[in-house]
Amino acid sequence: MKTFVPKVEDIQRDWFVVDADGQTPGRMAARIADILRGKHKPIFTPHMDCGDFVVIVNAEKIRVTGNKLEDKLYRHHSGYPHGFKTETMRHLLARKPEAILEKAVKGMLPHTRLGARQFTKLKVYVGPDHPHQAQNPKKLELRF
Repeated sequence: MKTFVPKVEDIQRDWFVVDADGQTPGRMAARIADILRGKHKPIFTPHMDCGDFVVIVNAEKIRVTGNKLEDKLYRHHSGYPHGFKTETMRHLLARKPEAILEKAVKGMLPHTRLGARQFTKLKVYVGPDHPHQAQNPKKLELRF
């Protein structure tokens, strides 16, 4: 029996739109990461990019549980001495709400060149409007 490996020209990419209003970021990110990788398709192959595009709208309306707004910290380093920066979820949500979902999804993708390529198919927007109407995205209902 031979192993099936899809050809690049056989991969069909769909567009999905997800409304983040009232959704939990972690649960939503896990489902979206699977769609970006293509794990929902029968032709899924781990070493190929066979996933779909995902557009997330209303990123500022996510819902977090517990004290995550005050307790969850986002850290990064500028590369310079004393360049370590820390920011709470509340401050990041007020400053750049789409970054929370982008960081959650990126952390659930493979940390390789393939994962970086899959991450480029994620589009996150603040508010209900997005510039991808021409692609006719299908509405994706995430139920938890």
